[in-house]
This record gives sequence, C-alpha cells and structure tokens, in this order.
Amino acid sequence: LLSSTALTNITAENITAELGQDAILPCKVPNKYNILITAVQWSRPDQDPEYVLLYRDGHLEPEYQHPSYQNRVDLQDKEMKDGDASLILKNVKKEDNGTYECRVFEKGKNEPISNIYLVVLDPVKNGALLCQNI
Repeated sequence: LLSSTALTNITAENITAELGQDAILPCKVPNKYNILITAVQWSRPDQDPEYVLLYRDGHLEPEYQHPSYQNRVDLQDKEMKDGDASLILKNVKKEDNGTYECRVFEKGKNEPISNIYLVVLDPVKNGALLCQNI
C-alpha cells in the first residue's frame, strides 16, 4: 500500500513551455519533513488514464501511464535527493497544456503536494510569434 506525506502547504504554480522544448514541472517535499519517498505519482485529472508518470520500487511503471506520455517523461532526480520529485516533460505538445498534480508517497500517507498548470506556447522565431491556422 502506498501513501504520501500529508503536507499543509500545497504549492500551485504556473509553468510556461515552448512547443517542442522540454519542460520541468517542479515538485519538492520541504526538507523539514525529512521523509523517505517510496513512490511518486504525476497525474492529469482531466485524462483517462490520468497517470503521467508513476515511479515506485526504483523504476517507472509505464503500464499505468497515459499513452501520450510514454517515452516523454522522467524524474529530474530518480534518487529524489532533498525531496526533489520534479518531472521532466520532453518535446512539449499543445495537448500537454493543462493541470498536473504531483503526489509523493511514504508509508501511511497520501496527499498531493504540488499542482502545476502548464501553458504551452508556439515557438518564437526571429522575434516573431509563429501562428497556426486552426
């Protein structure tokens, strides 16, 4: 059974990423909690399956992952030193725009610690914004 640490300070943050670039979605357990992280779950509540990344027992579990994120996500630090459970999202797509939730698990607890809203922008080239017809 997995559960995450109960933290009273859930961070909420807006992150902007350029289309085609990599984005880092931050998630960090404050040092004062001094917990041993057993698993990390990144999810998008608006998708089914909602898992962007599930990492436990020292490895990623792609069978639970939404297909659009396979081979495009990783943890910034798999050892999660200093409580860092930030997500690297590679080759950002327009469909990645939205709200992400990070849960860090330890024995006996399960609470979100970070809510991130990712805004994906079209790339800027030579000082001009590249627009697409819809």
